[in-house]
Amino acid sequence: MSTTLAAVRQGFFRLRAPLLAVMASLVLAGCGINVIPTEEQRAKAAWSEVLNQYQRRSDLIPNLVETVRGYASHERDVLEQVTQARAKATSVQVDASTITDPEKFRQFQEAQSGLSSALGRLIAVSEAYPDLKANQNFLALQSQIEGTENRIAVARRDYIEAVRVYNTELKTFPGVLWASTLYRSYQPMQTFTITEEQMRAPTVKF
Repeated sequence: MSTTLAAVRQGFFRLRAPLLAVMASLVLAGCGINVIPTEEQRAKAAWSEVLNQYQRRSDLIPNLVETVRGYASHERDVLEQVTQARAKATSVQVDASTITDPEKFRQFQEAQSGLSSALGRLIAVSEAYPDLKANQNFLALQSQIEGTENRIAVARRDYIEAVRVYNTELKTFPGVLWASTLYRSYQPMQTFTITEEQMRAPTVKF
């Protein structure tokens, strides 16, 4: 009888450690231990979409510049401004640290804002050139750029919201406990300070 009881106790002790580990995992999960890395990944995914849309816009610009040049070659200043602004925007180094580095993020934001302004001036030039306004290639490019501007606005909005949730988790209970212990390397992410309206190229309706 005592042998059987001893065996039962031994089996119980063997099972207790894994059981306690499972219970501890459940308790920690309930306390939000996984929220910070989850929200970080969500914010990074939103940032990737922002970059994708800015890249799409950048890819459209050379064809737009060449189309305008064919009808308004003497608008040299405007054409050069767009070309230079695009070169500056694409030269800004973007890596994983950009969204947690205020200076890098500021440089990225200002470069994209400068490109938006130059692009708006280029599109506005078309008002003075009826043949350009009627050119099918120009109309198609303008439509694609306007569509991309809308997608940029949506991507920026989603990123801003994802960062708000992530940054809030780092500063509020219980996230602040995990941020000060397990996730010390996790830093607040930067968000856009230039408004959507300032970033958006002016729309020209024909």
